[in-house]
Parts: sequence; structure tokens; C-alpha cells
Amino acid sequence: MSETAPPQAAGGIELEGVSKRYGGEREPAVHPTDLRIERGEFFSLLGPSGCGKSTTLRMIAGFEEPTAGRVLLSGADVTRTPAYRRDVNLVFQSYALFPHLDVAGNVGFGLRRRGLSRQEIAPRVAEALALVSLEGYDRRRPSELSGGQQQRVAVARALVNRPQALLLDEPLGALDLKLRKSMQSELKRIQREVGITFLYVTHDQEEALTMSDRIAVMNAGRIEQVGSPQEVYERPTSRFVAGFIGVSNLIDGTVARVDGDALELEAADGDGLVVPRPRGRPVAPGERIVFTVRPEKLAIAEEPGDHRCRLRATVESVAYQGTATSYTLSTRHGAEIVAFRPNTGEPILQLGRRVWLCWRPEQCAAIVGDAATGAAAAVTTDTGRPL
Repeated sequence: MSETAPPQAAGGIELEGVSKRYGGEREPAVHPTDLRIERGEFFSLLGPSGCGKSTTLRMIAGFEEPTAGRVLLSGADVTRTPAYRRDVNLVFQSYALFPHLDVAGNVGFGLRRRGLSRQEIAPRVAEALALVSLEGYDRRRPSELSGGQQQRVAVARALVNRPQALLLDEPLGALDLKLRKSMQSELKRIQREVGITFLYVTHDQEEALTMSDRIAVMNAGRIEQVGSPQEVYERPTSRFVAGFIGVSNLIDGTVARVDGDALELEAADGDGLVVPRPRGRPVAPGERIVFTVRPEKLAIAEEPGDHRCRLRATVESVAYQGTATSYTLSTRHGAEIVAFRPNTGEPILQLGRRVWLCWRPEQCAAIVGDAATGAAAAVTTDTGRPL
């Protein structure tokens, strides 16, 4: 374990009713929010541009003052504490390196401001550069570094002060795709090694799923769902979350029968629809719901066999994507469904082909109440038609 941030220095973050409203705006930028981020956790705020995630981060950092509520670091109320006195560091997308200083000078800048001697600064700078795999780069200027190397210098500069938490605001946004994926792994490695709390802001769903221990999905200034990457992907609790994270088929249905923890939905002759009952909420026959099923969960078959979930469908479009082929299919009631099939040697289906779409009940999720009527993200296959 690196001494850059020993485990006992790690701190959690809490928001209690925190909101932000700018003058003249009808709606708050951030609605009253309660959130707890555990000590040593890699936590992401995920959402589209303008959803309030960066404003939330800036309130935690101290660059924005909440309109209401409290911000706590390791249990201490820092709501009115100036940014420079909060034991957190912020990494921006622009990196904000000093061009006239070399790498060592950039990394050690905060330590010099705190009055540490050269003898104290040198080993800590060397340790921070080793942590981000930049040994031997200490005398280079920022202009001599690649984008990824500049990003590592910014992280090293933030970590050398041994903060309770590191806040990262879209830090990989300026990098190309290949380098961004490489840096995702590097940031997760660094976080595990130093053991401090990372709060990461991003609009990139894959980025959040890849790196996070937990994710908060934000929309229009509100947190719609908090959970592990698997939970928010496999069990979305709102129409927005289902549509924003990945590609999902969102289809309206009507409950025909409640059978314990399962809901049987009305379906055409030969079709079958069974979904898990949402936890913590009663559902009655005749109630309208939305259920979601991911394209990769769907099997395309000639016969439905004994699958409880099955829909007769017709191939409407085909898109070859290398590792898989994406099919858009229409049901007998005109609903459109997207299905992915791995390219393992089977022939590609032709347009107009009649097939069965099959899946297991546990591979879909029901969304009920107000969460089922909210706006879905653009990537969602959302027909609005019942089956």
C-alpha cells in the first residue's frame, strides 16, 4: 500500500438536503439531494449535460455554495468552509498544468504553498510520479507530454497532498477513445492503491460502468437511482435510467395476473410475458407498467420451446457490427424491439424473416408508477405501444 494516502486518511462524503438554485431560474440546478459516498469508494455521478452533476461536484469541492442543505466530509460539516481549506482535491478536464513549470514543479506546487522544505517535497513528488507510472519524467515540461501523460501529472498533483477525497470532473473527456480506455484502467488501479475516496463525474455510461463501485444516475437535477454498475444496468428503477445506460427495449404492458413475485402480462395468443414484481410496491391486475429487456438478453429462435417469455416477431432491419449483428424486429402489435446476436458462424437473418424472441423472466425488469411515465433517453427503443 502506497503512503501517498494511507487508509486512515480516507474519508466519506455526505450530502444532506443539498440543493442549488441560480438567480432567475424557475427550476433548481440541483433539487434537494441526500447522498452518502463511503470511505475509499470509487463513486460516479453519471448523467447527460446539464443534469446537475458538475454543480454537485463543485458544491462538494467548495467552488459553489449550496442554496440549502449540508455538505459533510468524514462527518464534519464543511458547507461554509472555503474551498482551499477543504481536504479534497479536484482534477479538471483541462488539467490546468502550469506551462512554465516542469513535471516535478507542477506536482510539488501545492506542497511548496504549504511551506514544506525541498527535502520533504522531493520524496513525495517522486512517490506520486511512481504511482502514476511517470518515473523519469520529472524534468519535462507539459508541452513535451502527451494528453494522457498530462492527465497523469494532474492526478499526481492532486494526490501528493494526501487529500481525504479526490474529485474528478470529466477528466478523460479530451482524450481519444483508445487512450481514454487505457486511462480508465489506470485511474481504477490508482484508486485501489491509494485507498481514498474518488468521486468521478462523467456523461459516459461505459466509463462509469467500467470504473465505479457505485453509480448515481442524475437527470434534470435529481438523482434517479443509486446502485452498483450491475444494479443500475440490470435493474433500472426508472424509464430514464433504463434508456440512458446502454441500449434497452422499453415496452408498455398491462398486468393480467400477480403470481407471488411474478407479474404475468396480457399478451397475444402464443406469446408469453412474465416479469419480476418490483420490490417494495404492490401491483394489481389491470395496472399499466413498463418493462425493460436488454438486446443482448434476447435469443432469436425458430421455435419458442418452453420459454415463459416469448414474442413472435419479424426482422425489419439488420446492422452488422463485427462481433455481433443488431436486429430490429416488429411484434404482431407493431412494437419495435432491438436484439443482438453474436457472430459465431450462424447465417445473418434476412429481412422479413419470422422468428421468436425468447428470454428468461429474471432477465427483464418492471418499472411502475411515476418512474414508468418519465422521459426515456434517446437511445432507448421505446415504442409506447402495448404488446
